[in-house]
Amino acid sequence: MGARVLLLGSECEWALVFLLVLAFGVSITGVDAMSRRLLDVRIRMNYHERHALRSIQSEDGDIIDCIDIYKQPAFDHPALKTHKIEMTPTFEQTVETEILTNKSTTKKDSSMIMTSQLWRKNGSCPTGTIPIRRIRKKDLHNFKSPTNYGTKGPSFPNYVMESNDDKRDSQYLDPNRSYAILITEGYNYNGAKADMRVWNPRVENDDEYSTSRIALKNGPYYDYESIEAGWVVDASKNTGCFDLFCPGFIQTSNEVALGGVIQSIPVPGGLPWIMTLDIVKDPGTSNWWVQYQEMYIGYWPSEIFERLSGTAETVQWGGEVYSSRLRHPGHTGTAMGSGQFPDFVAQDSGWTKRMRIRADSMVLRYPEWVYKYADDYRCYDVFLYWEYIPDPEFYFGGPGRSYLCV
Repeated sequence: MGARVLLLGSECEWALVFLLVLAFGVSITGVDAMSRRLLDVRIRMNYHERHALRSIQSEDGDIIDCIDIYKQPAFDHPALKTHKIEMTPTFEQTVETEILTNKSTTKKDSSMIMTSQLWRKNGSCPTGTIPIRRIRKKDLHNFKSPTNYGTKGPSFPNYVMESNDDKRDSQYLDPNRSYAILITEGYNYNGAKADMRVWNPRVENDDEYSTSRIALKNGPYYDYESIEAGWVVDASKNTGCFDLFCPGFIQTSNEVALGGVIQSIPVPGGLPWIMTLDIVKDPGTSNWWVQYQEMYIGYWPSEIFERLSGTAETVQWGGEVYSSRLRHPGHTGTAMGSGQFPDFVAQDSGWTKRMRIRADSMVLRYPEWVYKYADDYRCYDVFLYWEYIPDPEFYFGGPGRSYLCV
């Protein structure tokens, strides 16, 4: 039996949670903004507690409130005051055709185990409601900056298009983030998909996190929009928009709690746990839907976007670490992936497989060309394995501080 995801410590909590992020290249600061943000958090805490139609206590200490689907936080967004919920995509939910570069197809490894959420062991939310992880008072008290509570914050790797396919040692736009990712560009992207292995990497401090995700972006680093989905481990559970606190994402499923702890993780020598994620633009409504384990859980409405109201121009797969102690002596010990450097033989590092994009149609296919990006490769590296297999696989990760990373 695998280890539990949530590890209780004397100073902080570590949790592996489901991640959905809506990020913009601009953030709000200032005393007034902080006061408004703090007030909004407290109002949200009271609202969920008072209006929950059912509350479920999870073994990890979380409380999941079942809230009326029409009263979810998404409708706090000013662009969604008159939005009508779409319960399903307009396109047919059928098995899509997959095209690989060599015209060969592969099947998912049947020995892999799908992830589940811990709170579901103690109950479920009724039809017409959605599960929302309750903000706890200690979460708010432990958070250092109420201004940024509930927001992941802008992030955009600084890479420059070159003829080679391996980018390293670039100048950093954000010195507090490190990436080990696979990137494709050159088309108008209507979606992206992948299987990603779920791990529980070490997160050293309560203001740090480690994540594995798919991201679609549009715009330059100083003015862009991004949507992301994946899993994240963070010490305080407050470093990002890892649940429905940030308005904008409309949830339709009553089975998945965004920000909820994943029930189990892999152990060395055990079967791999995987998360299958698919982000796809609905051609009928222009909404961006998220499919998790073959189930559509909700969407980002087109009304909240400017650049992503059309298509994305960049797709990324891989890992990201956030810490104020990157790239200088005393580097963080926060790990990426499993904490191991890329290893396609043992497969005990972070990885993504069955990477797909949707370009000019709804057909899934492997990108025509990709390139790797590692901005701190002595700490977190990348490897693309493609020579002797029909479907390329991307391996990434690392331990953070080590004899190579100091």
